[in-house]
Amino acid sequence: MIDRNLPKMGRGARALLLTTTILCASGTAIAQEAVKSRYSDDVIVVTAQKRSENLQDVPIAMTAIGAEKLDQLQVNEFQDYVKFLPSVTIQSTAPGFSQVYFRGVASGENANHSASLPTVGVYLDEMPITTIQGSLDLHVYDMARVEALAGPQGTLYGASSMAGTIRLISNQPDYSDTYGEIGVELNRVSRGDLGGQVEGFINAKLADNAALRLVGWYRKDGGYIDNIFGSRTYPTSGIAQNNAALIENDYNDVETYGGRLSLGIELDDSWTVKPTIMGQIQKNNGSFAQERSSAVTRRQQTVQYNPERGEDKWIQAALTIEGKIGNWDITTTGGHLRRKGKADSDYSDYAFFYDAIYGYGAYFYDNAGTLVSPNQYIEGSDTYRRNFGEFRIASPADAPLRFIGGLFYQRQKHIIEQNYIVDGIADSITVTGTDSNIWLTKQKRIDRDQAVFGELSYDITDQLTLTGGVRVYHYKNSLVGFFGYSAGFSSRTGEAACFGPAQVPGSPCTNLDKTTSDTDFIHKLNATYKINDDALVYVTWSRGFRPGGINRRGTLPPYGADELDNYEFGWKTTLGPIRWNGAVYQEDWNNIQLSFLGANGLTEIRNAGIARIRGVETDVSFRSEGFSLNVGASYNDATIRRDFCAIANASFDCTIPGGAGEANSLLAPAGSRLPTTAKFKGNAVARYVFPVQEWDGHIQFAVNHIGNRRSDLRPFENAIVGNFGAYTTADFSLGMKNELWNVEAFATNLFNSNGVVNAAVQCGESICGDPGNASGTGGVFYDYTIKPRIVGVKVARRF
Repeated sequence: MIDRNLPKMGRGARALLLTTTILCASGTAIAQEAVKSRYSDDVIVVTAQKRSENLQDVPIAMTAIGAEKLDQLQVNEFQDYVKFLPSVTIQSTAPGFSQVYFRGVASGENANHSASLPTVGVYLDEMPITTIQGSLDLHVYDMARVEALAGPQGTLYGASSMAGTIRLISNQPDYSDTYGEIGVELNRVSRGDLGGQVEGFINAKLADNAALRLVGWYRKDGGYIDNIFGSRTYPTSGIAQNNAALIENDYNDVETYGGRLSLGIELDDSWTVKPTIMGQIQKNNGSFAQERSSAVTRRQQTVQYNPERGEDKWIQAALTIEGKIGNWDITTTGGHLRRKGKADSDYSDYAFFYDAIYGYGAYFYDNAGTLVSPNQYIEGSDTYRRNFGEFRIASPADAPLRFIGGLFYQRQKHIIEQNYIVDGIADSITVTGTDSNIWLTKQKRIDRDQAVFGELSYDITDQLTLTGGVRVYHYKNSLVGFFGYSAGFSSRTGEAACFGPAQVPGSPCTNLDKTTSDTDFIHKLNATYKINDDALVYVTWSRGFRPGGINRRGTLPPYGADELDNYEFGWKTTLGPIRWNGAVYQEDWNNIQLSFLGANGLTEIRNAGIARIRGVETDVSFRSEGFSLNVGASYNDATIRRDFCAIANASFDCTIPGGAGEANSLLAPAGSRLPTTAKFKGNAVARYVFPVQEWDGHIQFAVNHIGNRRSDLRPFENAIVGNFGAYTTADFSLGMKNELWNVEAFATNLFNSNGVVNAAVQCGESICGDPGNASGTGGVFYDYTIKPRIVGVKVARRF
């Protein structure tokens, strides 16, 4: 909701549109006119603090990418815009399976279905869309802006905004006129397949107080990974296996299609109703990793022995009601999200290495007692249901004493199903109720979060403002169901460990039923000093949290919440054609939820210890006539402060034995660098606009650099996997546009960098990944890389 009470800005604010960065630009021409009609000056409006404010007046380290710049930077999906956010790192394994991190707050989370919630909250308009699997991989089109809020945002955004928040803000229905756009694109990926997209929207004025906005898109991403021929022989049985039937070039193609329908109705001068429904279907084939093994000869190749594919379907319905009682703003918003994901995965490495090293192939036989191939594959399914509601009230924005606060509620149910299948095994070793499962995971996870929150700001002088905030929260998380083998295969786990009948349909019985909960509060304190209309400085002490959860291994207790304390000094300045924003910070991460693969390959989570991140982030921009330049960068020194032990204890003593005879081994010594995030990340974007008769021509060049990163916090495992090397990418575009047409040619990752963002193995690193293991065949790693060079053309027509 745009705040009609936003005070007028001074001379510096009137110059803001000319001095803003490429990354913090206004939206489309239509959106710019909508903003100008509500404000007397040209300003960039964001809603990071749940009020409409000038970006340069918000005392938060944040980046905002407007609609026009999202298009100029060739942004289609999550990974595309994250590379232009200096403080954000992404790890991805496939579409819909991405995790993001702010400022180095990452301990190597494996995003297991039964593990910790993410450290970063992602919102679509007013609704949180963060799930364990990863946030919705929404096709980015007709978005007003993307806002990235660095540091804890727990006061206003709650759980899983411990390290930061990303907000996707869609364009709202416009009551002023009927108009629209349609665009097409054709592209090709280097050494890969053709791709393209069609997208469009129409904004229909229904009346002076009502409008409808309909948006649709279809995108085809060409494949670039080749599944090449491979063969192996299982040592115990001598059974040979090859993948001749699955050989295919460019087999990891993706189809994405969806739409959004929004309605806006102004009931009177004070109240507005905005219902929205949005949905998307994304289907992908193959694997998105290049294999690192002796079987491959070049990058972008793999050897997979079982079909791999995925499907992610979701639909979200939301309703926002905005209005006034007196001169106080009231916002009530709520929504329901349904998400269904399916994934078929190869798991033959697990079968082969455990057979080669431990002789596990002897355990897989048919009803006649004859050994069968131990080849395994996974058929997985994840079903989500999320309900969300928030009530918010805000006092006038131009008053010296300002309050914003409200009530928050969300509940997410996650039905987890994973079938680990070995074809043709005997009934006696098959999990009851399945066709040929050697292992079944069938669980119901429920995460609940309730809170009361508020922030109070007071202008002590015209220049100095103090803000205090608090959020009192209660979470309750539970995990119930079944995981494991049949009783005929294991006498201690799975069905043999069941203590009751099935509570989750489709499971044979129940061997897991745990709940954890807690009530606590977090805070925020901020002092902002406005030097003049064009410069401010601020200091902030804020805290974020992540709820605790369940360890599904019965011998382990639930893990508690972890917290992040942020101490930050920042500045925002506009000096003629130059704008310079930045922040220096220290973040103390306490009771870290450390997840790792324990015995039998089960994820374990411990509140392992503490870490400290010291860093600086900045962006500098220059704009003069047709030329603009933006440079953004961040530096993070993130290390653990105490030894991390397999069994957590108050003294951080790794010699204390654990329960059930477990050894309390040292996982990582004090001083170890946190994984995933580079010490340095930077980007620069230069754009020049020039006249071409009746058109505006442009040329743009962008460069991004990611430094060296650890793959794992634990030194032993990191030595096996290896560090992720630094890489640099460059993007280029050239085009023309007028009032109706936009024509552009572009190339992303121009020099075809092969930067690695994540790596994985199908079982423990020392078994599946160690080249010196006892199999004699070397290890097999899967490196997930950025997309190769993509060259394309696109044409858009406004009407």
